[in-house]
Amino acid sequence: MSTVSAPSHEHRRRPLRLRLHSWLRWLHIYLSLFSLVVVLFFSLTGITLNHPEWTFGAKETRQDLRGTLPAGWRTPQGTDWLRVADYLREKHGVRGRVTDRRDEVGDDSISFRAPGYSADCFIDQRTGAYTLTITGEGPLEVLNDLHRGRDAGSAWSRVVDLSGIFLAVISLTGIGLFLYLKRLRASGLAALAAGCVILILLLRTTS
Repeated sequence: MSTVSAPSHEHRRRPLRLRLHSWLRWLHIYLSLFSLVVVLFFSLTGITLNHPEWTFGAKETRQDLRGTLPAGWRTPQGTDWLRVADYLREKHGVRGRVTDRRDEVGDDSISFRAPGYSADCFIDQRTGAYTLTITGEGPLEVLNDLHRGRDAGSAWSRVVDLSGIFLAVISLTGIGLFLYLKRLRASGLAALAAGCVILILLLRTTS
């Protein structure tokens, strides 16, 4: 009659130090891959944002349009902004989100903004006649505004926040992994400290 022998040794969990190293490496690698395109985008647009003189041949475009709003754009309660905005979008292809609207004595105004794009409309309350100025700043400025998170909406604002979190976690896990390299630890920490000192000095020169 055969019997099943017990394991010769008990399964032991790896030391915390090794488990932490494995977890840091996994997080660093896969978070880097997951956010690779976003990190690359913000890296390149950070360079173009720092050089506003770079246009690569793109020029600002401007349209000056005139017209008259249809009946019903103004009610006894005031300007029907939704109706005005919908009309301008349909009539002139205005895009972007409404960032400003003013209802003043004699004149109204409404503004639309999107990355690299602006549209400003001024309305005569007595007649409904309006002037509309649409400005486009070119594809490079669109990318720069996306980098800033300017006039890009709440969804893109979340992308900017998440990108910052990804970069912070990638940096911290990279430092954590480096601390496991005993032979390079001292020189690496010295380089890290030197980088921090240089950054602080540069920040002080700009203040």
